[in-house]
Amino acid sequence: MKLKYLVKIFILAIVFINSYCYSVIDQTKPVLVTGATGYIAGVLIKKLLNEGICVHATVRDPNDAEKIKYLKQIVENTNGSIKFFKADPLTKGSFDEAMKGCELVYHTASPFNLHVKDPKNDLLIPAVDGTENVLNSVNNTSSVKRVVLTSSVAAIYDNNRETHAKEAGLTESDWNKKSSLINNPYFYSKTRAEQKAWDIAKAQKRWELVIINPSFVIGPRINPNSTSESYRIIKQLGNGDVKWAVPKIGFSIVDVRDVAIAHYEAGFNQNAKGRYIIAAHSTTMFDMAQTLLKKYGKDYPIPRWVLPKYIAWLFAPWIDKSLTRSFIANNVDTPCKLDNSKSIHELNIEYHSLEDSMNDFFEHIFKS
Repeated sequence: MKLKYLVKIFILAIVFINSYCYSVIDQTKPVLVTGATGYIAGVLIKKLLNEGICVHATVRDPNDAEKIKYLKQIVENTNGSIKFFKADPLTKGSFDEAMKGCELVYHTASPFNLHVKDPKNDLLIPAVDGTENVLNSVNNTSSVKRVVLTSSVAAIYDNNRETHAKEAGLTESDWNKKSSLINNPYFYSKTRAEQKAWDIAKAQKRWELVIINPSFVIGPRINPNSTSESYRIIKQLGNGDVKWAVPKIGFSIVDVRDVAIAHYEAGFNQNAKGRYIIAAHSTTMFDMAQTLLKKYGKDYPIPRWVLPKYIAWLFAPWIDKSLTRSFIANNVDTPCKLDNSKSIHELNIEYHSLEDSMNDFFEHIFKS
């Protein structure tokens, strides 16, 4: 009998510890999503609305009907609801009103642009200060239990050569230590922003921080007219810019719909914790193009030949300023190796195939 009671006490203790360590998020409470008109944010909001959740969406101008109309259209076919709030990531206290009553906050707002003239003011300051302002609002909002922050694999590595340091690829324990304002400033901004988030989170004990580290994101978006770096790169494969040949630039690819599910699980899965690499396929720009040939090869000038690395290295600076010779040396003919096993086991992610993601995105770009 004594053993039986000891077992029961042990089980109750485990349940208590788990409930104490990992918050249960009430789905009847509103959920905040920053940067609501962004690429990942839009697909995440669609997922939340489909689950019947009330979304507090922050935008720079709630009166800009053109910017928010696509999000409003989603609501009509769901059981969820959406309310728009004006917020500027660089204004202190800007998120306080939108955050009221929320137990879960998704911070997705951060610039993604590889072509900037002033990396410090265009990338670093918005990313780091924006993160700090959002989390300061979290500290001032007693209802918040969990924050899910959209970071990037850019905070894990600087170039593809680095990803071969481990046999299975880099994991969530790795950090980017080489990028700077001069070398890969976008990667540097994501690294510094995530580090700032961890510093703030560790300084308190009320709310939990979960990080999503997506690789290069592709797939259909909510706003068919919006643009991004992924849009620009994939569009080149069909508009004739690279119709003859492309180099084998190594990419780690993930579908935006899988990224949205990862965010959802990171928010509502009671045991989600730490960082999550969200990456589906290690591929190259050339191989990505080849997935389009069967369906679109007859109608679009999709490249069918490989551009040799030495030619890419020689002419890259004249073709695109972001394609430095250092970038070519470290990323062409060198696959990106990332270990996504944690996302599969803990967030139950079933990734889209590369062909489905590429073809759906291509159709979205050219036929929307």
